Amino acid sequence: MSKRLWLLPWLILLAGCAELPYYSQSIGGHLEVMGKTRPIEDWLADPATDDRLRSRLRRVLEMRVFAERQLALPVEDSYADYADLGRDWVVKNLFAAPEFSLRAKTWCHPLAGCIAYRGYFDEDMLEEDAESLRMQGYDVYIAPIAAYSTLGWFDDPVLNTFLGWSEPGLAGLLFHELAHRRVYVEDDSGFNEAYATAVQQAGVVAWLTHEGDREALARYRRRLDNRRQVFELIRAARDDLQVIYSGTRSQPEKREQKRLRLQRLREDYRRLSAELPGRDGFERWMKSEINNAKLLSVATYHDATPAFHELLRRNRGNFAAFHRASEAIGELPKPQRSDCLASLLEPGPARCQGREQAWEPGT
Repeated sequence: MSKRLWLLPWLILLAGCAELPYYSQSIGGHLEVMGKTRPIEDWLADPATDDRLRSRLRRVLEMRVFAERQLALPVEDSYADYADLGRDWVVKNLFAAPEFSLRAKTWCHPLAGCIAYRGYFDEDMLEEDAESLRMQGYDVYIAPIAAYSTLGWFDDPVLNTFLGWSEPGLAGLLFHELAHRRVYVEDDSGFNEAYATAVQQAGVVAWLTHEGDREALARYRRRLDNRRQVFELIRAARDDLQVIYSGTRSQPEKREQKRLRLQRLREDYRRLSAELPGRDGFERWMKSEINNAKLLSVATYHDATPAFHELLRRNRGNFAAFHRASEAIGELPKPQRSDCLASLLEPGPARCQGREQAWEPGT
């Protein structure tokens, strides 16, 4: 059980009366999750524990040690407990954007700041809020989520929602969520998620290399390359939609242009996926409705990821130095922060307002 549960009632007071129902379900949902946890060591010592579960939990303990020693992540007491929630998601995230805009709606929370999505334990409340946004003219996207980070305020547990994932999937999720404990910038979801995604991807490569599993490493790298090509298709669609939305045509005309461009995205994906070696993980995503909110859910996690990979490369793969550099960039005002990240992928020195020393090798 978390050592900071005393904070929860204060979050309701900080949120204000208007948000009381939302924060009540958030706190209630989190307490339900925490109430179902038991230390992993207890599960391992229990003779009734299933052998597969026992094996996976042992693997988690090994990944925790690797994350701390090799990836310089602050593990502390996170992922030392396990809970079976009896469902395949822990929260569901709500993303929203206007019908003719690629600017994500944000929600502001105590401690976490403003973020480009909102998490729900209560499905009824989620559907009500989603429908309200649709009535206001927003595009809406709902995504089931297997894990969430409490940013170090609480001890995050291992959950059944992701324990059965593949080795790269399980390791990647742990590394991603632990990264949020290391670097987190208020009011910049794109920075936070891209940084954590870069840690996730580079961390999995390091883990599989450490394990000596060359076949799994080759498959993982191939999947990353496949997904990179899909992201490029999505980015191109977003760029075209931005032109459509900023034009002078009527709303019905823009709506039709939007429909045709999203239809073309699906067609482009079908052609690409037929040529890719292996799967890319977007098959189901492309089959269901695509709208602005769904496109932005991808942008939040992946637009700036290449810049963070370059930052890690400039630090010669030294994760501790990379985290310090990311933290230094995160301290810049947001416009300079974005410019700094963009400049990492351009020829010449990075435009980081005197922060260049943050990623010099050996610092």
